[in-house]
Amino acid sequence: MLAPLSAPDALLDNFREGVVVTDPAGVVREFSEPALRLMPGLTPGRTLAGCGIAALTVGEQTIGGRRVRCRRVDLTVSGATSIAWYVEDVTDAVARSDALLAERGRARFLAMASQKLGNPLHEDRAARAAVRLAVPTLGEVAVVVLAPRRGRARWWRAVGGDADAAAVVDGGVLPADELPPAVEQALRGEEPSEADWLADQFAGAGWLGTRDPDRVTVRGVTLPGSASATGALLVARGADLDEHDMQMLRGFAARAGAALDAAVLYRDQAEVAETLQNSLAPTEPPSVGGVQWGAAYRPAQSSLRIGGDFYGAHELPEGGALFYLGDVSGKGVDAAVFTGQIRQGLQALRRIESDPARLLTLLNDSVLETTRAHGHGRFATMVLGRANPVHGGGLSLTLASGGHLPPVVLRADGAVETVDLRGMLVGVVPDPRIAAVNVQLAAGETCLLFSDGVTEARGGVRGEQFGTARLVDALAGCQRMPAPALAERVEQVIGDWLGGRNHDDIAVFAVRAVSPGSPARHLHAVPDRLEAS
Repeated sequence: MLAPLSAPDALLDNFREGVVVTDPAGVVREFSEPALRLMPGLTPGRTLAGCGIAALTVGEQTIGGRRVRCRRVDLTVSGATSIAWYVEDVTDAVARSDALLAERGRARFLAMASQKLGNPLHEDRAARAAVRLAVPTLGEVAVVVLAPRRGRARWWRAVGGDADAAAVVDGGVLPADELPPAVEQALRGEEPSEADWLADQFAGAGWLGTRDPDRVTVRGVTLPGSASATGALLVARGADLDEHDMQMLRGFAARAGAALDAAVLYRDQAEVAETLQNSLAPTEPPSVGGVQWGAAYRPAQSSLRIGGDFYGAHELPEGGALFYLGDVSGKGVDAAVFTGQIRQGLQALRRIESDPARLLTLLNDSVLETTRAHGHGRFATMVLGRANPVHGGGLSLTLASGGHLPPVVLRADGAVETVDLRGMLVGVVPDPRIAAVNVQLAAGETCLLFSDGVTEARGGVRGEQFGTARLVDALAGCQRMPAPALAERVEQVIGDWLGGRNHDDIAVFAVRAVSPGSPARHLHAVPDRLEAS
């Protein structure tokens, strides 16, 4: 009520705002009931200070622990000047506004974290990104411990970090049996509580640095993965973490765990792919007296390092060696797997048959059986040869063809001869017609096997195929080249011809007769070249 209160002024008691009327000196004249609830010390005839109230000012201020908003109206009635203060309690509104701003801030942080954590596909980079993002928003110190692997657990820590300086990140490795109990709990999917002496465990692991464990709060959460925990996240800071802070910490951990889970999946797939690639990649031929090998290989998909072309050689117990170069239908991983099956078939069948034509017939039966069992009609082309050193130097070659391009022979005088060799595809029909010929190489002469990726490479000005004629021209004057250099020479010429265009799998395999006592083996590993050519 107003003091004194006239009947019309009773309407003011129903206003949301309280009203206090003072004279220019700040002496209280009248006030309403809502004003009295906000300022219980109001007394008519006393100054505001005498009522225990700091001077009222326009805008927001705190009175009696409540947040109020004040506005001032100057009044003149019958020549007398008064000041009317309208006071509104906005404590709850401010709290709701602050809570909304805080929630928006948390949402912005988590959205930013999702964006930045979504990029790394390496678990160490993902862990480093997670601890760097966690400081200082979640804590003054943040540690991510990755799930143990091979008995060891890697950890990453970020310390400090503010608007002026980035957090300092370091890391290390702990034996799995020396992890703090809180980390083991988190890795089991359990959330350790402050009652578990987290600060002491944090300090015992050396993660607090010079900070006093009695002056920090440490909390830990699980970094969840699709099948099991990918790691644990622990944060330390001077202030306590309320439930809102814990919700944000768990939300961040869910995003960091998803990023780590993706990185671990990528790592596992990369390891499997590398293992398969290594098992399917061409192997170095064995050392055989009187024979020098050379090879160049370029898959159509250079990132895979494997493809549908294959080559190799095996030493025979009775002397000499079997060698081969072939091409399977298709490209990429499927083709590479098929080449692996053919190479495994050769590896097994060569122990019971060393004649090239009969060995190709057996391989044809094996491929037919495999393709029918798997319901696909894959086939291959191949040149399979046997090299036997002859007395006095040179090699006697027996060559058999399964529908592959005929080899060429580079003679000592520089002449290039195409071997007249034809045959049917491997893996298409039973009992295929397999052609076979004998070729004699004197010391210093080379037999060159190649895939259709060489002759069918499209390049030049008009995108023409390279063709056999250009290959013969490219070999002119190369009769003195060692086998590895000759294979690389062909690869370089094809690279120049392609000019950076897409290409099929390219394989070249050179068999050179060398004098007794000369280096029998020198296989050249071809660098990545075609894409830059």
